[in-house]
This record gives sequence, C-alpha cells and structure tokens, in this order.
Amino acid sequence: MKAPKVGTKAPIFKGASTSNNTADLSTLKGKKVVLYFYPKDSTPGCTTEGQDFRDLYKKFTKANTIIFGVSRDSLLSHEKFKKNQSFPFELISDQNEKICKQYDVIKEKNMYGRKYMGIDRSTFLINENGKLIKEWRKVKVKGHAEEVLKEVESN
Repeated sequence: MKAPKVGTKAPIFKGASTSNNTADLSTLKGKKVVLYFYPKDSTPGCTTEGQDFRDLYKKFTKANTIIFGVSRDSLLSHEKFKKNQSFPFELISDQNEKICKQYDVIKEKNMYGRKYMGIDRSTFLINENGKLIKEWRKVKVKGHAEEVLKEVESN
C-alpha cells in the first residue's frame, strides 16, 4: 500500500482498542487525532514514548486532541501495558497489520544481522476534518511527544 500524503484525507482506520472500545477515525470528526505507531509493548523505547504522551495528555486534551497508540500486540498485552504505565489514552491492537499497512509503517528491519518486517516508529497528526496534516517517520523517542504537541497547538 502507498503511504498517505500530507495534505490529503487520512486513511480511515478502525480497530479494536483497550477499554473494550473500537477506535474509528470516521467517528472523530471535530477532533484532532494523534496516531502513533510503535514496535512492541513494554519495551524501553516504546514505554518511554508512551510515558511522554501520557505526561502531556492534559495539554493534548486541552488542544482538542485524541491520542491512540498502535502496535501489533494483542489487546491483552495492551491492557497490561496501559495499566502498568497508567496511560490515559487507548491502545489499538493491529495484529493483522491492516492499519499499519494503511499508513505504510511496516518496514524491513535488521537486528543482530537478522532481517525481519516490523513497525517503523511513526506518528501521524490528523486534523478535525480528517486531513493528514503532519507525519513523523523514523521517530527518535527523546523529545518527540513535545514536538507533536507543539504541532498540535500551532494548528
């Protein structure tokens, strides 16, 4: 699938999320949406990234913005991760990679000489009308949530 282009309609995603919810972009008109993709629950970088979004959550809410974290982990794993880290936002389970493919975040990775397909840490900002207004690819965790918040507050 081709990567979505900034300035165009964001791909409509729908997926099972924590708290027995369904995350559905088509029901979120009138709100900004931060959709951040991360490789794996309870790993150091993914935990730090989630904590950073958690710590800025009130500011995102004040800016009329909903946050969703997305990975291929199961809902059971997500519920545990969310509870352990006190995340106030929902995590979407994308085990079939449908949303990951819509946003073109599955990439070839290389760890210790072994190649595999995995999630490339990426974040997307969708405006109140469902338009993709900013994307971050190959995200470095340090300072990322603050950068996303600045973008949210300036739009």
